[in-house]
Amino acid sequence: MSPTADAAARDLVRDALARVAPGPDLDALADTDDVRDVLELDSLDFLRFVEHLVAVSGVRVDEDDYPQLRTVADAGAFLAAAGAV
Repeated sequence: MSPTADAAARDLVRDALARVAPGPDLDALADTDDVRDVLELDSLDFLRFVEHLVAVSGVRVDEDDYPQLRTVADAGAFLAAAGAV
């Protein structure tokens, strides 16, 4: 994966998170932080995050894929590997 594709995929992830958990916590979120823990996402928030990722990326995300969305870096790699960017 190219650095440009990786950065674009991480941007998609951050944009999706911004719709669910906007604010200063998101600004301080490192690419390797657990998004659910740091942003205090409950299961419905996380589901909305996943639904937005699907809508903007066109990538199918099954429940079995959720562990691959744990961090911004992981989610970006998942999207890039699936051809989202």
